[in-house]
Amino acid sequence: MNGKPNPVAPGKRRETGLAQEACAADYLSQQGLVLLESNFNCRVGEIDLIMKDGDTLVFVEVRYRTRADFLDPVTSVDSRKQKKLLRSAALYLKYRGLTDKVACRIDVLGISHGNALDAPEFRWIKDAIQQHY
Repeated sequence: MNGKPNPVAPGKRRETGLAQEACAADYLSQQGLVLLESNFNCRVGEIDLIMKDGDTLVFVEVRYRTRADFLDPVTSVDSRKQKKLLRSAALYLKYRGLTDKVACRIDVLGISHGNALDAPEFRWIKDAIQQHY
């Protein structure tokens, strides 16, 4: 193993991604967050889930790995991805006519599975990527 994710066919990757994002939305809903939107796309990137936690708007990056990948899903959010998330969040606020006074945060939710029969393991990092909007 070289520590890199296993290659997956593009169609299967998208299907898996959507399933894991649905799993993440369910998990976060059980934690009290409310789903507003999923898969917000803009010119600089995508935000997997947009949720509310009380009065706070939460942008969620969902990362999935199998245990066989030997990578922590959360650590796979590199500085390039962080910049894309920050820019995408700023554009979301602009496109939705929300002011910079809206309380926001960017969370990362890592999901790992040993195999299809294992229950998922979640690692939720609140306010994982910080910047003043």
